[in-house]
Amino acid sequence: MNFKDVDAYLYKVTPVRDPVLQSMEQYARKNGFPIIGPLVGRFLYQLAIMNNAKKVLELGSGYGYSAYWFSKAMGKNGKIIMTDTYEPNKDRAFDYFKKGKLKSKFDFRIGDALETAREIKGKFDIVLCDIDKQDYPETIEIASRLLKKGGVFVTDNIIWSGRVYDSSVRDKATKGIRRFTKQLYADDRFFTTVLPIRDGVALAIKQ
Repeated sequence: MNFKDVDAYLYKVTPVRDPVLQSMEQYARKNGFPIIGPLVGRFLYQLAIMNNAKKVLELGSGYGYSAYWFSKAMGKNGKIIMTDTYEPNKDRAFDYFKKGKLKSKFDFRIGDALETAREIKGKFDIVLCDIDKQDYPETIEIASRLLKKGGVFVTDNIIWSGRVYDSSVRDKATKGIRRFTKQLYADDRFFTTVLPIRDGVALAIKQ
């Protein structure tokens, strides 16, 4: 059984999502829009509950799929700062949030995620990274500064459809993920594990 077979099996046995999440997933399939999907979505939901999260920062939010999962876990006491460069994604996200009757506070900021994050102050329970892959290494310092002790740094696409372990692949995105993974493992401010669900997720605890 290969990696794609495992992914397909897990997707098949994953419980059906609520109608709004299903609609968001249908939009992603129809438009070729990359989202974390239900396997990682459920994982984020669990992390938020286990961490008793109240404050989340998303570096790369798209049209709100991951934020939707976070909000379902945190409820009215949660606050999620979201980032994206494309303003129509903000409108689409809030439309889904309204349909889902979500009660968290959403602060959707349009602009470059790294530039936005560098201006943010305070401490977060969770930082999610899902931006352009060549920029991944730059997020480590941001996460270290903004996470509370015991906070969680989550990064998607760490396996990158297997390109990371194919030595013949040397594009900027793949090299960025490889460098990020090595640096995060070597950074003693975090304790890191890579989980091979969907396209690979790095889970790093701020020490």
